[in-house]
Amino acid sequence: MRRYFIFLKFKGTEFNGWQTQPNGITVQEEIEKALAVYFQQTVPIMGAGRTDAGVHAKLMIAHFDYDKNIVINDFIYHVNNILNESISIISLNEVLADFHARFAAESRTYHYFLVESKDPFTVDFSHRIIKELDFDRMNEAAKLLLGEKDFSCFSKSKTQTFTNNCDITKAAWTQQNELWRFEITANRFLRNMVRAIVGTLIEVGEGKRTVESISDLIESKNRSKAGFSVPAKGLFLVDIQYPKEGFI
Repeated sequence: MRRYFIFLKFKGTEFNGWQTQPNGITVQEEIEKALAVYFQQTVPIMGAGRTDAGVHAKLMIAHFDYDKNIVINDFIYHVNNILNESISIISLNEVLADFHARFAAESRTYHYFLVESKDPFTVDFSHRIIKELDFDRMNEAAKLLLGEKDFSCFSKSKTQTFTNNCDITKAAWTQQNELWRFEITANRFLRNMVRAIVGTLIEVGEGKRTVESISDLIESKNRSKAGFSVPAKGLFLVDIQYPKEGFI
């Protein structure tokens, strides 16, 4: 049996998240349907993570097993024609048989976008802020997130995780014309974690909480003490890194 990594991107607006579930259309479900048509058999896939409803991905990676050689260009062309316009296959790569899209990933990077003015061309992909924010203070607060810590304060309470420890290696705001982009990289993320972090940093930017309070918040491990969760539409999964040794 051969294992393949499928590289794809999707607009999450119409989907109820990545993972297949009884209520609502999901990205995983749509891809598995397309693979079933192409291969004429059921081919389950395993994603690198589970994005929430409405979250987008400029890069998502999943693996599947298949017992025959695949002509890559033919696969990409035909599967893209089967899928709807909100999902696009980028590439396909054979990997080692035990290389796992989720557990072999070394890091993941997300972007979250804020916009300061009303713009019909960004409304579906960013969160509009009404109050003026102090992004210098927000960047100072973001530095306190770095390192390996228990981030329970930014996670939904009822989750099936063996640990809430994550190692954040980057967290910073940068301006891109009228957009502000928050970039965050970690070895793993908890459910709703990025959106809760962004909501909390916004409160720092508004002056509702101090920069120094972030350390006490993390120590508390209490979600109710953190900020609000910003809307999913501004969140993008943009990169996933793996050890090169797993690729054939």
